[in-house]
Amino acid sequence: MSEDIARAAESIAGTLARIASALDRLAPPAPAVPDFAAADAYVWNPVGPRLDPVPKVNRVEMILLHGIDRARDTLIENTRRFADGLPANNALLWGARGMGKSSLVKAAHATVNAALVAGGGRALLKLVEIHREDIESLPQLMALARGSDYRFIVFCDDLSFDNNDTSYKSLKAVLEGGIEGRPDNVIFYATSNRRHLLPRDMMENERSTSINPGEAVEEKVSLSDRFGLWLGFHKCSQDEYLAMVFGYANHFGLKADEDTVRAEALEWATTRGSRSGRVAWQFVQDLAGRLGVRL
Repeated sequence: MSEDIARAAESIAGTLARIASALDRLAPPAPAVPDFAAADAYVWNPVGPRLDPVPKVNRVEMILLHGIDRARDTLIENTRRFADGLPANNALLWGARGMGKSSLVKAAHATVNAALVAGGGRALLKLVEIHREDIESLPQLMALARGSDYRFIVFCDDLSFDNNDTSYKSLKAVLEGGIEGRPDNVIFYATSNRRHLLPRDMMENERSTSINPGEAVEEKVSLSDRFGLWLGFHKCSQDEYLAMVFGYANHFGLKADEDTVRAEALEWATTRGSRSGRVAWQFVQDLAGRLGVRL
């Protein structure tokens, strides 16, 4: 009888061991800790999950960003404080399209890192881009960054939310409301054409269908409140637009008659129905192509 019990116990133990082994194989592997010394910028990939290094960031030099002086100085100062371990705010750059919102974020990252190196330190700042559709995976990204010696600017370009999209609640919790809170070495920068990140009709629908309309609207607007720093970008004047054009032209050594360039640049903006840094850059690309100059 005792031998039967022993054999049964041995069989059960073997079965449990095989089950445990199968569960180990089914469980996803723990995310590998990235080599943060490999690059200054990364793209977050929630599949894995992993951070893919970016060997060369597509950025515009700070000296070429015209017409946004106040926003430039404010964001650089906020980024510098963050790099120095001082209190700093999450930043929302909102407003007119093509006015250099995302370019400013990338330029501020490069400028502050260069200042750290010039001061005898090392480039502590890492720029991590997260795509809008991957916002719900932010907690995983925060877990990878938490505890690292480096400091991370998590950057989401063109952040906005559509009707019936509830992923904004995940962003709210990560920015300020979660039990763990945002890691001290992580800050969140976002760009958007909307100041409140949600469409007006979405807020109006909430107001009209809710039992307490005021509370419904507060729920939506409170996302923007998680950003302590709001930087507005507005349509530029004709003089500012021309300053952008000639700034690019001088920087790249484009030799052309000034009056001709001015007239062509204004016509270029008129045909597109707007004046912005993006339109100025597109005109300069066309001008350089006609002059046979590589940018």
